[in-house]
Amino acid sequence: MSTDAKFLSDLPLAGTLVGTDFEGWSDEVKADFEARAFDGWVGSKLLSENDRVRVWEIRLAPGERWHAHRHVLDYFWTAINAGSSRQHTFDGTTRDVSYGAGETRHFHFGPGEYLLHDIENIGDTELIFTTVEHLNSDNPPLPL
Repeated sequence: MSTDAKFLSDLPLAGTLVGTDFEGWSDEVKADFEARAFDGWVGSKLLSENDRVRVWEIRLAPGERWHAHRHVLDYFWTAINAGSSRQHTFDGTTRDVSYGAGETRHFHFGPGEYLLHDIENIGDTELIFTTVEHLNSDNPPLPL
């Protein structure tokens, strides 16, 4: 796995750091990151797409995980409800993150920059997000 993204320290990655250097990563998670290193499906359902945006939904039941995926476009997500997740990130870190209903985060990627991560619902309620990608970003969209 590549860990050469120059911007990672500048991203507003939230949550509590629970592991580094791929500590605690299962062989299945490592294989998923290798297999999906260029996967542009950043949500579980594409709700809408036009020449300006892609609108995604992510719904995760307790214990469910959305596979590794790569963000290359500027985007934002909004948590529809409160919940908790565990995220593995391509640099080998693992974070636990709590969300409040309506919480929103914005991300910008310069040319060649990206974020490769997964998300697992570690809470006891369904986790729901809406994610909006901006197609007029510095990087071309990944194929779906």
